[in-house]
Amino acid sequence: MPEVFFPRLQKCGVPVKPELPPRELLPRHLAIIMDGNGRWAVKRGLPRVVGHRAGVETLREIVKACLEWGIEILTVYAFSTENWKRPREEVDTLMELLVEYLQKEADELHRQGVKIGAIGRLYELPEKAQRELMRAKELTARNRKLLLNLALNYGGRAELVDACCAVVRDVLRGKLRVEDIDERVLNSYLYTAGLPDPDLLIRTAGEMRFSNFLLWQSAYTELWVTPVLWPDFRREDLLAALHDYARRERRFGGIK
Repeated sequence: MPEVFFPRLQKCGVPVKPELPPRELLPRHLAIIMDGNGRWAVKRGLPRVVGHRAGVETLREIVKACLEWGIEILTVYAFSTENWKRPREEVDTLMELLVEYLQKEADELHRQGVKIGAIGRLYELPEKAQRELMRAKELTARNRKLLLNLALNYGGRAELVDACCAVVRDVLRGKLRVEDIDERVLNSYLYTAGLPDPDLLIRTAGEMRFSNFLLWQSAYTELWVTPVLWPDFRREDLLAALHDYARRERRFGGIK
């Protein structure tokens, strides 16, 4: 089938085939920095919290697309360790939205075969958020169609600090020898232990930085940045990213 333009992407000159790339060319693990909620609202003369609510609707649509298209793992940057610096009202609203999302969506995600996971310093979240997160994780623990991994109170540097502290404790306890520490061992102490590294990282809203997200895991992750603000991000945008990813040659420092 010849390349066509999705109507909303036409002005950007992004050619996208309407069908999905072959399954073997899709990322197994997709990570997304969901940026631009506040700017989306401000552009419309609305409170920033309205943008965050709109962003939740986008997440719902993208989760459905990942389910349909066979993506195994979706890790989304929902709240960073630096986000506590935002105004108290906005932080409180984000925590309320997290609780609301888990209460409303957990049962439906469970029916769809989605497993809910979380990474970050979860013990620092409000107690209500911790309870709802635990309930959702326990409810969906045996599901295998898609892992929805929520990065909450997450920071890549904090993750490395926590991993190093855990390594030191195990060395002092005699559970680990210093000479046995290598990348594989350190990887097992990360929040993402047991998961493959992200194959593709999407960042919305056009910012060209990692913002302290999955710093260790993204050493060879393919990047795709779009100017589209997260509340405006649609399945066609995700499909464009998947087609771009499918055309890339991943060499991991070697030569093909």
